[in-house]
Amino acid sequence: MSEQDFPEDEFAARTQAAQKAMHSQGIDALFFTTEAEMRYFTGFRTLFWQSPTRPWFLVVPVNGKPIAVIPQIGAHLMASTWIDDIRVFSAPHPVDDGIALLADTLKGFTKIAMPMGRESGLRMPLRDFQRLRDLTNHAEYLDGTGPIQSLRMVKSEREIALLREICGIGSEAFARAPELFHSGQPLNEVFRSFRIELLKQGADDVPYLVGGAGQDGYGDVISPPSARPLQEGDVLMLDTGATKSGYFCDFDRNFAIGQASDAVRSAHETLVRAVEAAAEIARPGRTCADLFQAMAKVLDQGEGDVGRLGHGLGMQLTEAPSLTGFDETPLRANMVLTLEPSLALGPGRMMVHEENIVIRDGSPEFLTVPAGPDIPVITR
Repeated sequence: MSEQDFPEDEFAARTQAAQKAMHSQGIDALFFTTEAEMRYFTGFRTLFWQSPTRPWFLVVPVNGKPIAVIPQIGAHLMASTWIDDIRVFSAPHPVDDGIALLADTLKGFTKIAMPMGRESGLRMPLRDFQRLRDLTNHAEYLDGTGPIQSLRMVKSEREIALLREICGIGSEAFARAPELFHSGQPLNEVFRSFRIELLKQGADDVPYLVGGAGQDGYGDVISPPSARPLQEGDVLMLDTGATKSGYFCDFDRNFAIGQASDAVRSAHETLVRAVEAAAEIARPGRTCADLFQAMAKVLDQGEGDVGRLGHGLGMQLTEAPSLTGFDETPLRANMVLTLEPSLALGPGRMMVHEENIVIRDGSPEFLTVPAGPDIPVITR
């Protein structure tokens, strides 16, 4: 038996909340093909999802416990969860990767909802999905994005405890930066040493680590690290998505190598002020757009200058909602968000800053140890 991340009542509560929404919207079943939703309702956590070979299916009926329709290779691990109804198929299969079994599972449902909107995906071959539609032509397939995202946006206190733990681990690792990094160190070695430090501090994994380094700013925040050595006057930024029991932190820190120019010091201070401006109004009843506008005002940027300035956080590195000028999603207590302002410093130069917070009835709780306005300088 595998040790579970949460007790059974956590998954029962999630299922019951989904079923309440299903009842109100006339939905007979929810249908999922993706890792996050499978794990959210079952507790089934495995790295085997990294292989695209086999499909995995979950059906949440309007009454009763979820039904897993999965490859035989996952039966033992699924049996360690709270799920009782586990239907298995042989996979990979040259003709039928579980579609007939899945269609039989869905035959009693006439209104089937599944994620179809923004930040969702279908993890099965499109031709297999078309075959499923043909085999279940009695049913209507509906967009279930809204109720599922609404449910997952608000975290339980158990989820928040895990997020607090991994953010604490990340904060401790960043605190050791003066010991880990130095002028002349190749950037790929910087990444490697920081990944190791996160694991030493207690992270289970570091599936996401990006950043950049350059004179008075960096060019982007998504490129893989090069062997270029850190130089005097560089700004180094690392953005980590480490995990604990499948839950992510997502925040960054900036460091000046040797010295920081006035422009860099001013930019860092502005980014921290932008985070503080959003945190000041981050209360239930305000909207994602409100937080975006609060940060954009400090940054002196319009809506068209950046895509978004933060997002939801949890089982995935990025989740709904988005902190954009057009997202009017109301903030609710126990939402976990990133606040992520960015500034352009000139052609090919930028800086970003990111913190993780929980929306509370009063002031938000910072899960990360907040950065101060003065950019840390590494003098080694």
